[in-house]
Amino acid sequence: MLMIILLGCCGMARSLTENKTRTALFVLVVFGLCSFFYLLGVWQRSGFGRGDSIAAVVNEQTKCLKLPNLNFETHHSASDLPNDTFSSQVKTFEPCDAEYTDYTPCEEQKRAMTFPRDHMIYRERHCPPENEKLYCLIPAPKGYVAPFPWPKSRDYVSYANVPHKSLTVEKAIQNWVHYEGNVFRFPGGGTQFPQGADKYIDQLASVIPITGGEVRTALDTGCGVASLGAYLLKKDVLTMSFAPKDNHEAQVQFALERGVPAYIGLLGSMKLSFPSRVFDMAHCSRCLIPWSGSNGMYMMEVDRVLRPGGYWVLSGPPIGWKIHYKGWQRTKDDLRSEQRKIEQFAELLCWKKISEKDGIAIWRKRLNDKSCPRKQDNSKVAKCELTSESDVWYKKMEACITPLPEVKSVSEVAGGELEPFPQRLNAVPPRIARGFVPGFSVQTYQEDNKLWQKHVNAYKKTNDLLDTGRYRNIMDMNAGLGSFAAVLESPKLWVMNVVPFIADTSTLGVIYERGLIGMYHDWCEGFSTYPRTYDLIHANGVFSLYQNKCKFEDILLEMDRILRPEGAVIIRDTVDALVKVEKIANAMRWETRLADHEGGPRVPEKMLFAVKQYWTADSKSRR
Repeated sequence: MLMIILLGCCGMARSLTENKTRTALFVLVVFGLCSFFYLLGVWQRSGFGRGDSIAAVVNEQTKCLKLPNLNFETHHSASDLPNDTFSSQVKTFEPCDAEYTDYTPCEEQKRAMTFPRDHMIYRERHCPPENEKLYCLIPAPKGYVAPFPWPKSRDYVSYANVPHKSLTVEKAIQNWVHYEGNVFRFPGGGTQFPQGADKYIDQLASVIPITGGEVRTALDTGCGVASLGAYLLKKDVLTMSFAPKDNHEAQVQFALERGVPAYIGLLGSMKLSFPSRVFDMAHCSRCLIPWSGSNGMYMMEVDRVLRPGGYWVLSGPPIGWKIHYKGWQRTKDDLRSEQRKIEQFAELLCWKKISEKDGIAIWRKRLNDKSCPRKQDNSKVAKCELTSESDVWYKKMEACITPLPEVKSVSEVAGGELEPFPQRLNAVPPRIARGFVPGFSVQTYQEDNKLWQKHVNAYKKTNDLLDTGRYRNIMDMNAGLGSFAAVLESPKLWVMNVVPFIADTSTLGVIYERGLIGMYHDWCEGFSTYPRTYDLIHANGVFSLYQNKCKFEDILLEMDRILRPEGAVIIRDTVDALVKVEKIANAMRWETRLADHEGGPRVPEKMLFAVKQYWTADSKSRR
């Protein structure tokens, strides 16, 4: 059983209304005992669960806070908010105005309109300066309810959660989404697959080995409501879908509400927030990206993130122009010219076209740079400078070809061949086996897997709903090698593995080689998602990492923004960090529970479990 400790020894005084009768003498005794055993644990060299039973008993006796009303279950109606129980040293965070219900700090329309239109710069990330940040709690819309459980959520979303009907009008004939009563229904259609995503995927599978685990990670550019990604999950393909925040309101919000991985983004002027060579397949279904323009820059960016031997799918204009040009209201010459340019760029990239049928074209990326050296040595095509594959955060996209790791033969897969999924989940990733990730070896990788199995088992003792399907969309804010997500791997859930760009070592490539997904981010800024899009957030060492980089309030308020009402949080960090975090968390209406490390009370690392309370923009009760 996890043991809960009071960290009053670090200067935190609790004012719990239910404990007003406690005497000053009892508090003093508790303070002394906590101080003594914490300092003893720090002093001891062996701090990993080898403490004696006497210390454990005393720790059990001195835990002073239990929250019997801490609730990991879901509710579907508003409830009264409890009285103020947090430290007076932290000011209560008040709710924001109802107009901020869908607030996305780095993709706000008013700020976006002040930036240039070329290369879609105005639709990229533009975060608010310090003096414009909101220090209030983003409210849920009136009537908000817990999303339907997966797989029902794939097809149905409550109108109250995403009260926007514009897509039902704009895409009415394309079978994207229908409004029916108090829910939206998603029939699985799309602009290029009106008969449904299943049939479209069957067409792709006749050419691409989608089943069998060879294709596991996919990138869907301009995803709409992510129906392709939703239906690829049936094939055990995990898709990272993205679309801009534009006049097709709430595309990504719908996707995440359905329980499908997605984020707000586009191919504009900046590199995608992924390392090189990570996706097994990339896809564009009438995604409106000008592939033939900018000297092939966008195709070169897809080439960068596509794994050697990976597939690129393009459906919609200009593919199939001979049949569909009238419906697209464009001339034959215009469409022919556009496709010719795309074909030329594909040839320079050494992509092999393996199919074009029914308006769908499929290319396959080269296995290595020995495949067609003469084409890529063309003086018209620049080679990207050899920099770190992780050096992409806020970096300008360039019209250049990213070199692949060197190989000895023309048949060798650059960077190493992957096992099919699910074997690749726990197999040694090529980046580790080949020593491409400083500080990590085969042994440390295997030890990391075992460690996180223990950590997750400990989490389940406090939150036994962790892998039951209660939490569908999960965020790991500091994912490391992705072992937390690997332990949880299940069709019931998916994990967005975030690697902070300030981390000492980039491990995101390893995460993708395991058949998982994720992206780079800076937690001093807002994440590119709508509010209330994650059911559970895991933060391992995040606050220690960002100590003196930005305010803890900024990080915690962002966590609150993207967490669903009654969503759960698990924070693992040092005692000092958690003392500060818990004060702020209580000021944000979270119910919190501190617990010892599973290794025992002597380990200075502790855990904080929390649940975000249910309240909406129309709630009358206030703390």
